[in-house]
Amino acid sequence: MYNFSYFKEHEQQAVLELIENHPFAFLTGSDSEGNQVATQIPVLMVERERELYFQGHIMRNTDHHKAFMQNQNGLLVFTGPSCYVSASWYSDPHIGSTWNYMSVHVAGRLNFISNEELIQFMRKLTLKFEKDNAYSPTFYDNLPDHFLNNMLPAIVGFEIKAQKIENVFKLSQNRDDVSYQNIIQKLEEIGGESAQVAAEMRKRR
Repeated sequence: MYNFSYFKEHEQQAVLELIENHPFAFLTGSDSEGNQVATQIPVLMVERERELYFQGHIMRNTDHHKAFMQNQNGLLVFTGPSCYVSASWYSDPHIGSTWNYMSVHVAGRLNFISNEELIQFMRKLTLKFEKDNAYSPTFYDNLPDHFLNNMLPAIVGFEIKAQKIENVFKLSQNRDDVSYQNIIQKLEEIGGESAQVAAEMRKRR
């Protein structure tokens, strides 16, 4: 991880909001021989007894499923909006350009959960992304039995207790005020993710 103190977000709420707003995480680990595995999945964050846990599901009998059966150490990476920042926008443009981004890394041991816990997780997951609409046809409890009977045996649920949470909120904090304001203006003109990064920068200076 890019480890400079001035690129760290010290407000825990801001870190948790990034996770909550960008739940499609990159899950990576390795098997007992060090072969790396990775997949991208939606993840739910839950708090129990003042500890943070991250729940998800993966396909059964895939390389990542088999790897985590051998080696429980996992890493979840949550990423927010990112954008290119041209050095031509700086008060002194004769240095390298860069990239602004926000990222949170959650490390911990991955434990597989029971079938009943998986069902409870799927209820929470589908309800969350269906905007709490329990009448949605894709809410877990409304799915037909024949679909569930085929789907559930093909997946396995997991939970990771967060042992370490690190972050990088690289938002031009090391630039002078003139450069900082000019970067914001340029990013807002570009729009899209660049404008989202600019909005985050405005919060901080």
